[in-house]
Amino acid sequence: MRRTGLRLLIPFLLSAALASAQVPRIGTIDFYGLRKISADRVRKALPFKEGDLLPPSKAEVEEHLEEVPGIVRANLEAVCCEDGKAVLYIGVEEKGAPRFEFHAEPQGQAELPVDVVVAFRSFFTAFERAVARGEAGEDLSRGHSLMVDPDTRAFQLQFVGLAEKYMAELREVLKNSSDPEQRAMAALVIGYAEKKRTVVDDLQWAMRDSDSGVRNNAMRSLGAIAVLGASDPEYGIHFTPTWFVEMLNSLLWSDRNKAAFALVNMSEKRDPRILDHMREAALPALVDMARWKHLPHALPGVILLGRIAGMPEPEIQDAWSKGNREAVIKKALATPKK
Repeated sequence: MRRTGLRLLIPFLLSAALASAQVPRIGTIDFYGLRKISADRVRKALPFKEGDLLPPSKAEVEEHLEEVPGIVRANLEAVCCEDGKAVLYIGVEEKGAPRFEFHAEPQGQAELPVDVVVAFRSFFTAFERAVARGEAGEDLSRGHSLMVDPDTRAFQLQFVGLAEKYMAELREVLKNSSDPEQRAMAALVIGYAEKKRTVVDDLQWAMRDSDSGVRNNAMRSLGAIAVLGASDPEYGIHFTPTWFVEMLNSLLWSDRNKAAFALVNMSEKRDPRILDHMREAALPALVDMARWKHLPHALPGVILLGRIAGMPEPEIQDAWSKGNREAVIKKALATPKK
């Protein structure tokens, strides 16, 4: 079970699949957020099942689910792909359940300098090509992502100079631009600042942005900074894991997925503050994740539950390799409160 780096902009991969000539069929359907309402009850309310084509209207299905008594909000998120089929996640917010709140949408007109936009778009094109070739590996040891792919890495190295040159503009866009694409670019590039601790507050703010792409890039940037801070206390990098843990209760699957991957890195040294907070605030959410059918998405939940339970890493790995996820879940649920 190798340490897993954060992945960048995963939702865009699904967009490429959906833009193809044929709409993918649903391979698996999984749920999260169900506490009082059964999965069978939700399945009966769905107008589709595994093997069917993805529904043409995401919003219509969500509105239909919100008519089920006890469901306040619903969210569908399809992820590409397993054996050529979509993995469909259905999240619900039941009445009285924890809710992750976002900032209001900014209304300002701030924009990034042209050379930042050009560098970002060139980077993203190179990144997409690298992912298509199966070259998505990255190094986070410097507090920001450096891809194994040399073309992508070259553009990331440009971000270091751009972050220093345009720090004021990046901060202004992150807080005050009404354009979510501009804010998402800023959330990624600002993470390449030389003095990482100076941008921690900016990124923690962006983690509660109203746009999922901004939150995704902010988590990615902050998660990489956490790796650097954990490697050497002399960097003086300190921030609370609160928003990562709270985001495990987000209605959006992409929020939960990115937060879990970040927390795997952040909890590698088993900081009791992080483990205790996850147990107190997000244990049911992690159990949901650990039981997902798509194994790459379930793995972070299993790792985090194992650490909460105090299991040594080899023991977690052994349970995972033997397909015994329930043993890890059982131990985490039995862990006494501190």
